[in-house]
Amino acid sequence: MQEELKEQPWKWLGFDDRWLLLLGIPLLSFSIPLLLFDATLSEGLSAYWPKWLVSGIYTASYWLSARTVFIYFRKRHPGAGQTKRRVLRTWGTMIAVFFLVNLLLGWLCVSFLNDMGEVAVSEFDMAVGSFLILALTGSIYEAVYFYHNWKQTLLEAEQLRRAQAESQLEGLRSQVNPHFLFNSLNTLAYLIPEDEARAVRFVQHLSKVYRYILEIRGKQLVTLEEELSFLEAYRFLVRERFEDNLQIGLEVAPEALSKSMAPLSLQMLLENAIKHNIISQAQPLVIRVVAKGEWAEVCNTLQPKKQVADSTGVGLENISRRYAYFSNRKVEVVQTDGQFCVRLPLIDGAI
Repeated sequence: MQEELKEQPWKWLGFDDRWLLLLGIPLLSFSIPLLLFDATLSEGLSAYWPKWLVSGIYTASYWLSARTVFIYFRKRHPGAGQTKRRVLRTWGTMIAVFFLVNLLLGWLCVSFLNDMGEVAVSEFDMAVGSFLILALTGSIYEAVYFYHNWKQTLLEAEQLRRAQAESQLEGLRSQVNPHFLFNSLNTLAYLIPEDEARAVRFVQHLSKVYRYILEIRGKQLVTLEEELSFLEAYRFLVRERFEDNLQIGLEVAPEALSKSMAPLSLQMLLENAIKHNIISQAQPLVIRVVAKGEWAEVCNTLQPKKQVADSTGVGLENISRRYAYFSNRKVEVVQTDGQFCVRLPLIDGAI
């Protein structure tokens, strides 16, 4: 509880001002007689000391009074919508404090400090000097507070933007697993009536694939090496159905294996190619996966079906939006008369 009370002023001031108090009060009080009251150091520091003492009393009194007023009204009106009311009440109170403190300090100087041989200063000059102290310290605290709030607003806006982006990303990632399960069950339903033994092997490899899917839950990126390892298991599943009618080739540069990518993105591209293209003995589908440099590319021969199976609506848009969170390079799609290619940016590092 005591620690919270000690930290409370820094919260309302926007910064720890202890260093400013320790340095600012002595320096400002030393400078004011020289700048405003024609004092000099020609007779030495010992002769200047009384003026410094009086200036120090005024400076400390106004500085600490201004500080107290700022803390009080910032506690009373902390909201951004209360800024106008807080500023008006703060500076209105500061003016009242100025006259009260000036009256008390004037009486103190007359009663006690004249015996020290202090050179008299007119009340007008003293009031001007006092008001400048109050205005300077008040401006410092107000400027720092506005700057602190501005930084806090930027930080909160960035945190909100990041939270929204992560929420959207989680939504996109959550679409992938149901999509993959939907297509896998369709394949299994096709195999069961044709060959039970192949269906059993398919289920065994499907369990391996889903083990990987469970392992990458919560991962935003995986290495290309991990994705290719999973792709080998997936390739077995689709070859079980299509046999030699589906040809999938891999060409990967060793230095690209450590780069990262969105999980399951290569598998989704293969799955889309299989879903949208004719696969037959007369027209085998050839898919080529190439990864080198800064890109991974999936190309397939373009032989579109006249009728496409029902889609879950997950595909290139999902992949493109996921990559938008991690790279300024966009997913590229290139289609020619005989080929369809999708290029995915490879990302340095992992998240």
